[in-house]
Amino acid sequence: MKKIFTGIFSAVILLSFNACESYLDVAPDDQITDAIFWQTPEDATLALNGCYASLRSYFLYGYGPGIDACTPNAYQWANWETRMAQIGNGTITPNMTLFVPNRWRDCYQLIYRTNYLFENIDKIPGFDNAEKERIIGEAYFLRGVAYDLLTRTYGGVPVVTKTLTPAESKELTRNTTEESWEQAHKDFDEAIKRLPKDGKAGQATLGAAYGMKMKAYLYTSQWDKVLEYCDKIDGLGKYGLFPSYYGLFQPENEGNIETLFALGFMGGPNSQGSCFDRYFQPQNLKYGMDGSNSTAPTQLLVDEYETIDGSPIDPANPYANRDPRLDFTVLRPGASFQGQLYPDEIKNHTGQQVGFGIRKYTIETRQVVEYQSDLDFMVVRYGDVLLCRAEALIETGGDINAAIDIINRIRTERDDVKIKPVEKGLNQAEARKILRHERRIELALEGQFWDDIKRWNAGPEYYPCDVVGALGQKIETKFANGYDINRDNLVPISSNEIAINPNLKQNPGY
Repeated sequence: MKKIFTGIFSAVILLSFNACESYLDVAPDDQITDAIFWQTPEDATLALNGCYASLRSYFLYGYGPGIDACTPNAYQWANWETRMAQIGNGTITPNMTLFVPNRWRDCYQLIYRTNYLFENIDKIPGFDNAEKERIIGEAYFLRGVAYDLLTRTYGGVPVVTKTLTPAESKELTRNTTEESWEQAHKDFDEAIKRLPKDGKAGQATLGAAYGMKMKAYLYTSQWDKVLEYCDKIDGLGKYGLFPSYYGLFQPENEGNIETLFALGFMGGPNSQGSCFDRYFQPQNLKYGMDGSNSTAPTQLLVDEYETIDGSPIDPANPYANRDPRLDFTVLRPGASFQGQLYPDEIKNHTGQQVGFGIRKYTIETRQVVEYQSDLDFMVVRYGDVLLCRAEALIETGGDINAAIDIINRIRTERDDVKIKPVEKGLNQAEARKILRHERRIELALEGQFWDDIKRWNAGPEYYPCDVVGALGQKIETKFANGYDINRDNLVPISSNEIAINPNLKQNPGY
């Protein structure tokens, strides 16, 4: 019988085999072994690059804007790609494939790779200490990211800080949620000790570590800590709002003033590009572009965008006078893409059903070879930092007018986004509602809203909700039976993972 290994056990099996010396001490032609590795600083860089590569998994950050299919913001038609559709509509089960086992597996692959680096980097002779410490700092940062993703997805997980044998991996138990968050913070702290203020494109820097640590505190509502790390980020004196919201997501502006940390992609062969062109860009038959647009924005998201001046939306001309971020984010009827009218001259599979396509994270200025988009995906950016500060001020009962001033920066400070400022004098509940709306719009299709719904315990406020098609037909009801916070704020542990290691206990309700 064929055996299928998942999760921690899978990562240990695959990587430990690759790390073994040849039985006859002869270097094989098709793999790098300990016998010939860890000899030069370049080997450490290669090992670190392997750690970064894990982030490109569809189940970590590699599916980019498609993560919003887990929310009312988007509908996923081709759910065989990730199973995010089932997370988004409340039908996820422990037996499902793709996202349920694979975020767990790929995070532990990243953890294994970083642990392997920690245990071997000192073998390299004559390694410049400053460069070695930088690489170690980046590895700590990446391990912290893995624990951050695991904890916000599954709750408490096994905390592993060394490489394991296959037998050891099958004996692990789950740490508490608090212990899992503590490990993420420990790793970010170790990164902060070592990372420089500036670095090359795609490298984690001090600002990236501050930003991820701030977001971890945000997820657990530790508001004073959120404010502390917002101050640290501003203290670096290098981040601000990029003047163009549209330009923020264009390849020519990568690494701009707003970027704290972005997942890098490269065009060309060898699978260094992203899937964004394949799964989110519309079909353009004129150029032979066969984008599937397998995930598409919903009317639920479009309805959230205000008018520029705060006046009612005109039903006869619904896209006139709207917040410019709508057209910068969503491809809607009557708009053009690459000089062609949507949806008459350019089409997509899912968009034809729900009436909209994704514009954010697509490249309009040039043709892209399929699966080779070189557009980076923003993980933490300064607009998010501002909204985190505003939320922390609101939730601590601090200066709510100061929080509104921050929100109004988002609404008025960019050259291409100028909408009516929010009035001051709000109470906490009113300001909270404004803040949550602004996060949903500003960060739409950036993979943030799913985590926001969970950390706010707000699922029952957003669900059940209907996804309505382009012709007004109901396509599906998300969470038709209602949203159970105790169950639906977490993803289940894969049944296969528990079968391999019965010590792992399933999440409530699954």
